[in-house]
Amino acid sequence: MTTTTGSTTAARIAEGAQVHESATLGAGTSVWELAQIREGASLGAGCVVGRGAYIGTDVSVGAHVKIQNYALVYEPATLADGVFVGPAVVLTNDHNPRSVSPDGQVKRASDWEPVGVTVAEGASLGARSVCVAPVRVGRWAMVAAGAVVTRDVPDFALVAGVPARRIGWVGRDGVRLEEAAPGTWQCGRSGDRYRETPSGLVEE
Repeated sequence: MTTTTGSTTAARIAEGAQVHESATLGAGTSVWELAQIREGASLGAGCVVGRGAYIGTDVSVGAHVKIQNYALVYEPATLADGVFVGPAVVLTNDHNPRSVSPDGQVKRASDWEPVGVTVAEGASLGARSVCVAPVRVGRWAMVAAGAVVTRDVPDFALVAGVPARRIGWVGRDGVRLEEAAPGTWQCGRSGDRYRETPSGLVEE
């Protein structure tokens, strides 16, 4: 793995990775072989981009984000600080995908408007999960492996299945919360408590 200069100062890029010269990589970010980072993409400090991962044009990635092997992050996705993207995760960008127009002509970039997935701070997307844009995955939420997310996920929610449904709550530690009292949830590891509201959990 080599250390580069310019817009990718102090980032490490493995031989065989493709990082466009207009992309920006924060200090300490590592990009492994066969990964591709497209034009205008921006990654914060301390990120890890695994083997064969794809990050699309102008995608915005915060600091300390892990994008595991063969994950596909299509533009215009936005990933906040501390997000985890598991192996082979897909973030889509077309709600009505077609290869051709109604008259049979191959569709070009100007023939459709991409829509993005937003992943908020600290959220985790399990291996082989799919987020069907446009959706938002809330702060510190957790998407189970293999889930298909078709609607917004509240903060601290644990979702699973096809389509994904909320099956519980998780705290910042990623541990499933236990109900300490009606409407109050607690992490058995950290002791942190959360209060349930109509829009999801909030930290106490």
